[in-house]
Amino acid sequence: MASRRVLSGLRAVRQPPPPLLLLLLLLGPWAAAGHAGKYSREKNEPAPPSKREPAAEFRMEKLNQLWEKAQRLNLPPLKLSDLHTDLKIQERDEFKWKKLKAEGLDEDGEEEAKLVRSLSVILAKYGLDGRKDSRVVSSNFVDHGPDDESLEDPRLEKLWHKAKTSGKFSSEELDKLWRELQHHKEKVQEYHALLETLGGAEESHENAIGPVDLRGVQAEALASRHAELKDRLRSIGQGFDRLRRVSHQGYGAETEFTEPRVLDLWDMAKSANFTEKELESFREELKHFEVKIEKHNHYQKQLEISHQKLKHVESFGDQEHVTRSKERYATLEERTKELGYKVKKHMQDLSSRISRARHNEL
Repeated sequence: MASRRVLSGLRAVRQPPPPLLLLLLLLGPWAAAGHAGKYSREKNEPAPPSKREPAAEFRMEKLNQLWEKAQRLNLPPLKLSDLHTDLKIQERDEFKWKKLKAEGLDEDGEEEAKLVRSLSVILAKYGLDGRKDSRVVSSNFVDHGPDDESLEDPRLEKLWHKAKTSGKFSSEELDKLWRELQHHKEKVQEYHALLETLGGAEESHENAIGPVDLRGVQAEALASRHAELKDRLRSIGQGFDRLRRVSHQGYGAETEFTEPRVLDLWDMAKSANFTEKELESFREELKHFEVKIEKHNHYQKQLEISHQKLKHVESFGDQEHVTRSKERYATLEERTKELGYKVKKHMQDLSSRISRARHNEL
């Protein structure tokens, strides 16, 4: 019996292995390892994300350099948000110009000159032109008329002081007037930046040696820039007259708009060659535009509050609280940038419509 069982066991050992086992034995350890890997933890759990360099903020390197410089200067969050909007618009316009140039539609170089001027305004506006400027350290308009913020113009300072001490303004009206004064200051800064850019262009034009017809084209372009400056200067004069009137009399119930940019557009529209129906349509669009600006202003204020809270939380070292505050701040920052771009683009569209109406009357 025992010998029979031994013989039966030997026969079982001599039987060929199953086909799958035979295949694995023939292929060696590599197939086995691969087969096991298919069901391993490493294969079924997602791999950790690879570390990548953060995406550039802009597609143009020169704009990225300006953005990085502004961050090194520690501009206030609202200034950074506004700068981001201006740089995005600049980038869009530069890509549009490259397309025009490729199609041979900027022969006189005027569109290119406009881009140079707009970039010069951005550099001056945010103190990125290498000059020591109080604009770099100016705070935001969350609180009207802070002691450490200057309007940079004795006439504006005088109007502000008169309004504060007159007793004719509520707190909300003082907020509104402060925004108007700040807006006027920025218009003056942009005008001087354009004036300086035009001075350099005129100097290069006088020193240019070239065909007579080319010099004629350049002269025409310079005349166009002078017309732009003249329009801006007229707008500044009208704006100051209005500020002087408001600071003396207060805001009347007849005031149709509250935002400075909308008020400027409305004043320009009334003096343009619009029909009565077109002017009424433009008025309605300005109302929608003002709502968009107010929404942007709301997010700007929330961003500044979030920034102050983040600085407060960071001083206590509660990492979980800091992380939540950073996430909220990042969300508000992104939304503020997005709204700022939409406001700026809408502003450009409305201004272009007024310019076209003025051009039609010539």
